[in-house]
Amino acid sequence: MKITEVLNKAKPTLSFEFFPPKTPEQEEELLAVIGQLKTFKPDFVSVTYGAMGANREKAFFWANEIKSKYGLEPVAHLTCVNASKDDIAARLDELEKIGVENILPLRGDPPAGTDGLRLTADGFKHASELIAFIKQRQPNFCLGAAGYPEKHPESPSFAKDLDYLKMKVEAGAEFIITQLFFDNRLFSSFVQSCLRAGITTPILPGLMPITSLHQIKRFTGICGATIPPELMAKLEKHQADPQAIKQIGTEFTIAQARGLLKSGVKGLHFFVMNQAEPISTVLSELGF
Repeated sequence: MKITEVLNKAKPTLSFEFFPPKTPEQEEELLAVIGQLKTFKPDFVSVTYGAMGANREKAFFWANEIKSKYGLEPVAHLTCVNASKDDIAARLDELEKIGVENILPLRGDPPAGTDGLRLTADGFKHASELIAFIKQRQPNFCLGAAGYPEKHPESPSFAKDLDYLKMKVEAGAEFIITQLFFDNRLFSSFVQSCLRAGITTPILPGLMPITSLHQIKRFTGICGATIPPELMAKLEKHQADPQAIKQIGTEFTIAQARGLLKSGVKGLHFFVMNQAEPISTVLSELGF
């Protein structure tokens, strides 16, 4: 089922984002996580690439597993990085063959410590170019786009970033999933800015329960998201207590999600980090 059809539901949608495991032990853990979270009946799940397109084969493998073994609707990530047009075309054929209908085209990011992106001579520099290529070659795919409530860290300004998002929508993106954020006012402002720019595409807020102070500092440093001072102060006060960090993060996400649902969002998209417990607690409290 295409995400555009899913978003026509009367009630808010629920979706998860996983990352491909790297070891047999992590594969077993992910199987257990999917089994636990399946009980919440998510409308779709997405599977990420690693930096530079790493784990690409595994990402597609798990998209197939999620669809065929678990009966869940996958959204496959597809990036420009280190890929030619022929590479992308082959990937599209592969996704079509395994029955994937939804793709989240992204530019992709280089791994930490490198000097930038690797782009092929016959490839794409921007996600908007990738979206346009997919729409022209295989228009039956339903395509999404990434949105940044606090702008992409490489954008010179929020206005420029909004212009680029509009380019992605005009190229064929039919839904938007945001980067993680921790202040609902930022999401509300982002949605209003999109509307003023003529972007009426459905926007799903991306949420990540904080389970590790070190991890969330690293993630926000990469993606440009900010943590409210009050929340950061509470986290730092309990930084020596991992269980307290998880509890603080989970309680914050419950309150954040409740506020978003009250405001009438189309759905909630959770960055699971392949951990079932925090998401299960949040969704149980929300009544899913």
